[in-house]
Amino acid sequence: MAQALKTQSPSRASYDVVIIGGAMMGSSTAWFLTSNPDFNGTVLVIERDPSYEFAATSHSNSCIRQQFSTALNVQISQFGAAFIQDLPRYMGEAADAPKLKIQSYGYMYLADTAAFADVLRASYKVQTAQGAATQLMTADQIKAAYPFYNVDDLVLGSINTQNEGYFDGITLFDMFRRNARRQGAEYIANEVVAITKNATDNRVDSITLASGDVVACGQLVNATGTRGAKTAAMAGIYIPIEPRKRFTWIFTAEQPLDRPLPLTIDPSGVHFRQDGKASYMAGGHADHDPAVPHDDFSMDHALWENHIWPAIAARIPQFEAIKVMREWVGHYDMNTLDQNAIVGPHNEIANFLFLNGFSGHGLQQSPAMGRGTAEWLIYGCYRSLDLSPLGIARVLRNEPFLEKAII
Repeated sequence: MAQALKTQSPSRASYDVVIIGGAMMGSSTAWFLTSNPDFNGTVLVIERDPSYEFAATSHSNSCIRQQFSTALNVQISQFGAAFIQDLPRYMGEAADAPKLKIQSYGYMYLADTAAFADVLRASYKVQTAQGAATQLMTADQIKAAYPFYNVDDLVLGSINTQNEGYFDGITLFDMFRRNARRQGAEYIANEVVAITKNATDNRVDSITLASGDVVACGQLVNATGTRGAKTAAMAGIYIPIEPRKRFTWIFTAEQPLDRPLPLTIDPSGVHFRQDGKASYMAGGHADHDPAVPHDDFSMDHALWENHIWPAIAARIPQFEAIKVMREWVGHYDMNTLDQNAIVGPHNEIANFLFLNGFSGHGLQQSPAMGRGTAEWLIYGCYRSLDLSPLGIARVLRNEPFLEKAII
């Protein structure tokens, strides 16, 4: 059970930018803000769980891919891959950032129907137009390259083994947070309990903290993960975000594979990949996938026995004899409209910015999202990559930003 929050009061009564949520998205934004020479304001980052024990950042599988069906999502991850693998250059000498590497075993999407094969072909055209190294493979080609797969039911596969796989997401997060603080962002352990707007309801004036402190803010960023809808509601705003359980298992095999296992997205909905030299990771969720309380991290053991393991063993017969070494439950901050992020300013409350609803894509998208949010806070527009298609306007129109490559 989580311990009661020991709150810290901010050092000032007013800040130019207040970021609610200090995990990956909030810290990425804080770092990009404080790194920009055109910004000389004050930044406060408020985090209710300074241990980050229950943050989605801590429970992530730390994967990155370019295999999306929309050009914007491809571009977002391409910047993420570049940033991750050239961290010392992006962060500068003073940051003491390590050289990170993407384990590019790739994502292998498997299609067992003609309809999904057509989706893979259409997405392939989008990805390669953006310079991604995606390849389409017939069942025979998949079997030749990865003999351990059962391909009897497959129509087509799609894989990219360049800048696509998994990486050390916790180190990236630590670099964002540590260097944002070094550059002047103030982090406190506290919780926002109220948001106060001006008399005409078109600006946020201040926030009230659990400690009783009232803090005035020039601009406010909602980076509260699965609590994003709760935070928005304090300002009288609705966004379709809710916590959804996602399960992860680490296992070993009695007969290990003779080559690295790509992150395989099976038609069953189960996904699995190489995790270490002799271990593997699997993930998935139940068919019944309701919203859950923010503190519900209970494991569903029947899900492994009845769905996850059978699907893995059916696709890779060598995995009929495996041993689970570790398991955990995390949460997606699920955008129920279209499983894509909601970013940028509110249409009426101009100084309230969203950074919500990443639906499992957060770590890989954090560099582009932090950069874009910082640009909007400083310049009032996006300069590097136009993120406006992911703005609140589509939510208000109930028009999804359609992304077909959702896991």
